[in-house]
Amino acid sequence: MESGKKDDLEDHVVSSNARNRYYHPVLGLRVRTPKGRVLGSTVWQHLEFPISRQSEFSGGMHLKLLKVKVVENRNRRAILLSLVFMPFLAASALLITACDSRERRVGEASTAALPVDAVRVRQENVPLVGDWVGTLDGFVNAQIQPQVSGYLVQQKYREGSLVSKDQVLFQIDRRQFQATVDQATAQVEQAKGQLAQARAQQSLAQINLKRDTPLAQARAISQSQLDNDTQQAQQADASVAAAKAAVSAAEAALATANLNLGFTEVRSLVSGIAGQAAIQVGNLVNPQSVLTSVSQLDPIKVYFSISDAEYLALIDRVNTSGSNLLGKKSGLPLTLILTDGKVWPHEGHIVFVDRQMNQQTGAIRIAASFPNPDNVLRPGQFGRVTAETEIRQDAILVPQMAIQELQGTKQVYIAGPDDKAHIVNVTLGPQVGSDWIVTSGLRADQRVITSNVQKLRDGTRVNVHEISEQAAIATSSPTGAR
Repeated sequence: MESGKKDDLEDHVVSSNARNRYYHPVLGLRVRTPKGRVLGSTVWQHLEFPISRQSEFSGGMHLKLLKVKVVENRNRRAILLSLVFMPFLAASALLITACDSRERRVGEASTAALPVDAVRVRQENVPLVGDWVGTLDGFVNAQIQPQVSGYLVQQKYREGSLVSKDQVLFQIDRRQFQATVDQATAQVEQAKGQLAQARAQQSLAQINLKRDTPLAQARAISQSQLDNDTQQAQQADASVAAAKAAVSAAEAALATANLNLGFTEVRSLVSGIAGQAAIQVGNLVNPQSVLTSVSQLDPIKVYFSISDAEYLALIDRVNTSGSNLLGKKSGLPLTLILTDGKVWPHEGHIVFVDRQMNQQTGAIRIAASFPNPDNVLRPGQFGRVTAETEIRQDAILVPQMAIQELQGTKQVYIAGPDDKAHIVNVTLGPQVGSDWIVTSGLRADQRVITSNVQKLRDGTRVNVHEISEQAAIATSSPTGAR
């Protein structure tokens, strides 16, 4: 090449060492040996070329007049560098763009108002209702037992049916008792005959006494004869009295025999529902045997126990109405709720209060009476007895779904006038239906949030949609969010 002509060939000096490493200060070069062999290319300053013949170079020497061909001009090297780093630049740009988009979405979400439903707090007079578990029992429960011993020969009623008073339920073998009646009848007749004989002797003795008395006074007969007549008359009177007693005893025995004969027919002492027969036909029964039971079910009793405080509240409520606790018109009607949740259509009243408080449970037993037409209710059933025990004046009511609990503390979220949710600690009183009475923490003009409460935090911006309590209950879910 001519000197001074601008070309892409330049002479550079590279150094080598024993390990055949070569260094060059320029990037993007292709190195040739003096014989024209291309040793390699790289874009780094640190160059290492494979050498097949050690005769070409010697370690530790400086090689001059090497023909080094520039691969490209400066623009080409810039393009090459840009191609190398372009993927990294594109990835960085995408990452930055994604982060900016995510931060923008998070910012938008944090500033957007959360839609919630809110219910206005109610303030009204609320009747507090006591609720107690009761056990149903017959108003009268009669155990049917025989009064005589004998073999059971017949059952004359259908188990579980309605029986009336004096209806025959069982029949005991009556032959032995019939024989006793016949024997007692004969003894009565015999005693009556003896009485008639004694009366005849009494009449004869009286006749003799009346005849001999004037004769003895006239000294026509001896005085001893008169004394004998008097003694015989007295003996006749005694015989008549003894005969009368014998007749009475015989008649009493006959009456007892007739009663025992009648007792062979085991009858119901009350009207009601007869239970299952405890002893079958053919068994030998005695007065200690329980054959069945009959319960009077209309009306029916319900036994329940209440605490000392509830009992005093009932007394105060009755005294306020000016009536008697045990009267049918006590001013304290009772309601019976059956196990299926249905309310018994007939109101009841208290008929019995135990004489003392149970020292172990601190409760007193009370019996209530409920009309039971058609004997639908049966002894042994369970139910809930309710009664209004108190009228709470100006009570604050909130829906149950609005109540949250955190470590034993009851809380509600209220929608403030600044369209933000604020958490408030509240104190709860008794529960009334689906509402709670709040004794402290809320005012009547506030709004409590009933939906999306799990997403709320104190100070969260909310978009309040005020609804009725019935609508809140209809659209609520067990988790408190919709």
